[in-house]
Amino acid sequence: MTAREAGGGVPSGGGVEPVGGVLYVVATPIGNLSDVTLRALETLAAVPLIAAEDTRLSKRLLDRHGISGRLTSFHARSGPGRMVSLLEHLRGGADLALVTDAGTPVVSDPGADLVSAWAGEGGRVCPIPGASAVLAAVAASGVTGPRWSFEGFLPRSGRDRKVRLAAIAADDRGSVLFEAPGRVAATLRDLESACGAARAGAVCRELTKLHEQIVRGPLGELATAVGEGTIPTRGEFVLVVGTRGGIAASPEEEATAGDALAAALAQVETLVGAGTPRGEAAKRVAAATGLPRRQLYEVPEGS
Repeated sequence: MTAREAGGGVPSGGGVEPVGGVLYVVATPIGNLSDVTLRALETLAAVPLIAAEDTRLSKRLLDRHGISGRLTSFHARSGPGRMVSLLEHLRGGADLALVTDAGTPVVSDPGADLVSAWAGEGGRVCPIPGASAVLAAVAASGVTGPRWSFEGFLPRSGRDRKVRLAAIAADDRGSVLFEAPGRVAATLRDLESACGAARAGAVCRELTKLHEQIVRGPLGELATAVGEGTIPTRGEFVLVVGTRGGIAASPEEEATAGDALAAALAQVETLVGAGTPRGEAAKRVAAATGLPRRQLYEVPEGS
């Protein structure tokens, strides 16, 4: 099978036959090496050259699936000469697959300049979709609502960071961010400050990997959990900020939520009656039910 048979699709440019080879933008697993599509494997096996962010990591994937492809490094610190050589490869009529360490190239990863340059020359760019940390976090967090924004990595400091945080706080939609382990605590504190401690959020760590952890809760509690080490600052992180006004619930959902809250409050009162301090009782029930601790700390009227 040739790369073009594996990649499929149609020529770009309104049916006009593109020049040179095809640049395949191939999504790879974000952790679990089984999370790769058949089309991606067929494409990687068929192309004469694979441009990889880290050839060592990409080779693990190829070895796992019995592919002996030719690899060349292409990352954020590659000199201009590397992109020139890749473009020459494509101009000569040979196909090229672009992969990053995890997920889809160009999405907060290297590759945008190469894609832009080749498309600008009239070359064909063919996406091979697959695993996505962004979509995995949206699906698992349950707080973004139907409309959300992807913010990538925030600026590390300064006015640009403050502007971006303010925009996230003012946006009615949910937001999804990437963050490095060493900056997760600071970013959650900044999100808490900008968006309010009560705004819903989620911390998604090591998605699809052995130590996957998805913690949901108010931003204030998530910031505290990271600060206290309940959520370890190790691995790959995706942070999710919930909708500003919350997701409108149907009357049936509201009734169910009210019943759940009433039952949880009753559990708190049972623990308090048995001698457990109210704060500790609220904490235990919140951990068991996923309800906000401050909601469960309320003292019933007449008590």
